Amino acid sequence: MNVKYHGFWAAALNVALVASLSAQAPPTPTPAAPPPQNPAQRGPDFRARVDLITNDIVVRDAKGNFVPDLRPEDIQVYEDGVLQELVSMTVVTGGRVYNPMAPPSATAPEGIILPKRRTVSDVSGRIFLFFVDDQHLQFGNTARVRQLFQKISKELVHDGDLFGIVSSGPSSIQVDMTYDKTQLDQAVNKMTGNELKPTEIINSSGGPGGPSEIRYRAHVAFDTMLDGLKNLEQVHNRRKALVWVSDGYDFAPFKEARYGTMDPNSPFEQNQFAQQRNQAANSSAGDTGQKFDPNTDPDVIQQRQQEEFADADLSRELYEVTQAANRANTTIYTIDPRGLVGPLPDLDENVDPQQWSEFIRKSQDSLRTLAEETGGVPVVNTNDFTKALKRIDAETSDYYVIGYYSKNPDILKRRRTIDIRLGRPWLSVNFRKEYVLKPLPKTNAPATKP
Repeated sequence: MNVKYHGFWAAALNVALVASLSAQAPPTPTPAAPPPQNPAQRGPDFRARVDLITNDIVVRDAKGNFVPDLRPEDIQVYEDGVLQELVSMTVVTGGRVYNPMAPPSATAPEGIILPKRRTVSDVSGRIFLFFVDDQHLQFGNTARVRQLFQKISKELVHDGDLFGIVSSGPSSIQVDMTYDKTQLDQAVNKMTGNELKPTEIINSSGGPGGPSEIRYRAHVAFDTMLDGLKNLEQVHNRRKALVWVSDGYDFAPFKEARYGTMDPNSPFEQNQFAQQRNQAANSSAGDTGQKFDPNTDPDVIQQRQQEEFADADLSRELYEVTQAANRANTTIYTIDPRGLVGPLPDLDENVDPQQWSEFIRKSQDSLRTLAEETGGVPVVNTNDFTKALKRIDAETSDYYVIGYYSKNPDILKRRRTIDIRLGRPWLSVNFRKEYVLKPLPKTNAPATKP
């Protein structure tokens, strides 16, 4: 990972933590009595986590309107099938915060008239992280990406919202967390797509799990976001949204064209290395009549075996990112600036339509995974970005934050599945569906005397 991003996320965390000091502190469990000092009087050392588990949920009626009047008894949270007890609940409506679980204010003594106490908002504005993955944005769509962020500046980011921007590549965008929207407008002019073209991918050198440049660029994007999400774990009781702008990911695109297994006379055969290999193999066959067969060629077979698990590797890395977002209680909203993608590539890209469609499907599915596994919305295969931004704005402005201490009977189980049910079954609810506990820090056990 590029070292320059560490300063960005450090500044982001410092500002966010200062801004969240006014947040409502969750109830703290009563500390247990200290264990006996004599090891002989102390039993086995069992440690259980007592972290407050929070989840942002969005509840809507049949018309898509936010429902702001739920009570704690209307929400049932199940973790691995075990009903949990809510200990905190706040509802944010249009930026105003209410706490349905707060105790009623004390009545004033008789005969004394006091001014009504003003309720202090315990959660300030939203936190946005904008990720411009320019290494996965087409250069030809640079103007489209800039127009998208101009819409974001006008329609999504409001006064009081804390935001930061970072890019993955040559755009070199690094805006520390700020409330100043002029910095967002200035960053728009730096955005430039630098994605590999299909013909560049087809003619690129391969690696153990696919084209090496494809893997490298994806790792840069994922590592950048993992670093940011790790720091966001320390910010509590704030609505956190990661807006991820990218064309998506595919670790092994255009396989047949890269393998050279297409018809050599096909107008879509663009792999010059495969063509040279086929010609050399066919000429060396001489009069034997045994021409090059990609299905039996050892180089092609080895390349196929190396890329056999490329899709599984991508799924694993996407899972790692979504779990980091769930631990940080951060919702990911992915936006594909390509918009509505047709069945054919650009005219200057002579790529087989079937392989192009497969590439588009996989790249869009990767964006869907990032969003849907964190309770967000994937904005893919659509040209109506205004409608999408309005939905993101609504979901980050109207929501509930619920909290509980896990009563999961298996304290050693790290991956926890979540299910939220409502007492009003005609309503729909959107929430993160799982989270993964961090492993407990290792402690060096004291040496025992023989």
